[in-house]
Amino acid sequence: MTVEPIRITRGQGGEVEVEGPLDALAADILRRAHFLFQPALRGHWIRLPFDLGRDWENEHATWAAAMLTAARYPVALDPDLRTDAPNQAAPPAPARPPAMTAQAPPRRRARS
Repeated sequence: MTVEPIRITRGQGGEVEVEGPLDALAADILRRAHFLFQPALRGHWIRLPFDLGRDWENEHATWAAAMLTAARYPVALDPDLRTDAPNQAAPPAPARPPAMTAQAPPRRRARS
């Protein structure tokens, strides 16, 4: 059984669009990523707002793809929209400082 992916692409006019099968959860995820749902002759035209800059569009498209993937939807994100390298490994964990060893408190000298 092959499941058709949700495709996030840059259209011919430069707009970022979504195509493919969507259920209520996927639609909510896209709305959370600021995608707009506009009525069209066949269903809805799902896109990001115009003229907010390519960087903003790329960030939101990548963010939407990451959220959909986390929700276990198959997603095809246009490589031009990626803000991260595909299949990028998680960043390494920060190095921890060496553990402090317990030391006995300094001894007081006896009074003479």
